[in-house]
Amino acid sequence: KRTYLTFWTLRSVVASFMLAIPWVIGRYGEEPTLIFISCTVAAFALLRSVGMTANLPWVQEFVPNSVRGKYTATSNMFTSIAGFIAIFGGSYILSQMPGLNGFILLIGFGVISGFISVWFSAYIPGGAPEPTRAGEKHGRDLTTALRDPSFLRYLTGVAILTLATVPLGSFVPLFMQEEVGLAKSNIVLLQIGSLAGGLLSSYLWGWVADRFGSKPIMLWGLLLRLSLPLLWLGMPQNSEISLYFAAGIALFQGIADMGWGIGSARLLYVSVVPTEKRSDYMALYNAWTGIAGGISQILGGQILALSVALGISGQIWVFEINAYFPLFALGILLPLLSIVIMNSIRAEETLGIGEFAGIFFRGNPFLAMTSMIRYNLARSEEDTVRVTERLGEARSPLAVDELLEVLKDPRFNVRFEAIVSISRMPSEPRLRDALIEILHGSELALSVVAAWALGRMGDAEAFEPLRKGLSSEYRSIQAHSARALGALGNPEIVPLLLERLATEEDKGLQMAYASALGNLQAGEATPVVLDLLEKTSNEGARMELALTLARIVGDEHHFIQLLRSVRADTGTAIAQELNNLKRKLNREDGDSEALLTRCNECADLFARAALDDGARCLSQLVYDLPVETYGPAPRRILLECADRLNEFGATHREYILLALHTLLVMDSEQKS
Repeated sequence: KRTYLTFWTLRSVVASFMLAIPWVIGRYGEEPTLIFISCTVAAFALLRSVGMTANLPWVQEFVPNSVRGKYTATSNMFTSIAGFIAIFGGSYILSQMPGLNGFILLIGFGVISGFISVWFSAYIPGGAPEPTRAGEKHGRDLTTALRDPSFLRYLTGVAILTLATVPLGSFVPLFMQEEVGLAKSNIVLLQIGSLAGGLLSSYLWGWVADRFGSKPIMLWGLLLRLSLPLLWLGMPQNSEISLYFAAGIALFQGIADMGWGIGSARLLYVSVVPTEKRSDYMALYNAWTGIAGGISQILGGQILALSVALGISGQIWVFEINAYFPLFALGILLPLLSIVIMNSIRAEETLGIGEFAGIFFRGNPFLAMTSMIRYNLARSEEDTVRVTERLGEARSPLAVDELLEVLKDPRFNVRFEAIVSISRMPSEPRLRDALIEILHGSELALSVVAAWALGRMGDAEAFEPLRKGLSSEYRSIQAHSARALGALGNPEIVPLLLERLATEEDKGLQMAYASALGNLQAGEATPVVLDLLEKTSNEGARMELALTLARIVGDEHHFIQLLRSVRADTGTAIAQELNNLKRKLNREDGDSEALLTRCNECADLFARAALDDGARCLSQLVYDLPVETYGPAPRRILLECADRLNEFGATHREYILLALHTLLVMDSEQKS
């Protein structure tokens, strides 16, 4: 900090020497003035370089890594705004004060701004000298940095990109004037377009970098950056719309540059430069980027001069070949090489370019982003609950951090809604682990919901935690863990559930185990579930057990549709299903006239609303069928249904539904 403040102050002092230009040129003439300006600029650059070398490790210290992307984005936003003010203000002053006076006034503003900047910087914390033991001297250890493969890759990638982009930044204005045909005044406007692109995208890039990591942001910035030469080459030239195309490309350039800048800076601070060696690393980084920038300017000028001398011209497809073409070609090839090198750097995040892009195509990213904004603006508990529900409905990875944060809200209803919303999300490790933690936590009401949510998410990694939940001291957690295990569909749990169901006396747990076994289509559970169905008196529970048996047979959807039809018009719905059964029997057992006659008789009874007689007729139809040729589970279900229909008639309609479902759904694979 002390070094930065000292040299930044001296930098502004040296810059103030420029205010003496009118006096120097009036007293000594143009040539001494040129020497004076050159010496002043050289001293300014040297002082600035030392100040920046001190500033970089200081910034790494006082900015937390968790918000480094947002910090860089916010800093760039204010820089862009200051750039707008400088461009418009400078243009206005120069238009009103022609000659040297206007420039001197602007330099004066710059010097004053420099001193104000130093004054504000003095209040930033951190930046103390590194502590040393008694008798120990400070010294450089640059060899450690030079042996660091990640740091060397980073420097190489930055240098290669600098060789591609700095010459373009210098010579694209000439290209716009000479080849595209833009006026000088319009070319100045392109800088405003680039600043606008950076300003508009800055905070989004920073937010995404903090949330998903530096590397994918940096690489996407590079990918966007290498597309710029293609856009410049393909834009219309000497046309009325050339300016609009150029402005659009400038806006796009600002977006791309901001992505690269924020991503690469965050990668440097967070993953590449170790905190304890930041001064050595940053000194090398600052020197290297300065060397690369200087070489790139000279190299770009030489390439352009050589292209002009060779008279390069022609056309490739829609691209006009001119003296600037080699620079544009390098602007494509070198960033590609930089991408390869930068991608090899080890970083804390594991998200690739494709995975990062996929985040914005999964779920509803627009609903997620608007919900995140509303979440931060929500004032009441009701508003927060409503927004939390929307976050889950978005089913977007963008909302993961907000949902994790809501889980820690002190308000119970908000936490409850967060668990429900997480259950709507696609499987995500952090969300799954958070639910597992709640499942094994001490807040019983939420543990139960967490078990249910894990089953709804369908993440296979939740199998063991849910198995552990079966041994909980609380029956409600046991029940919901069992149901969730059934939803996961892992057959490994079947033996344990069968054992529990055979010995359990609690009705709620019996229902949970049976339901889970039904979801797992565990045919060996059929006798126990049928016995439980016979002993259960609650109508809703009986229908759930019938559904469990229907799942074992297969085609749950058919059973649900049949149930809905029967509730609307019992007799007619069953008669229609019996007619469907008759057609099936005619195809499979065409020589059995007695079965078809019995089927017609049953359908006629149900159609005339003689439900009890129809139920006993259906029972007789089952007895007449060759059930001994069926598989164990369907045979056991049909015989049990026949016995109960003969005993109760239409009183227990679940047996009618179950018998019809089994007869209609059962295929040849379920026969012996």
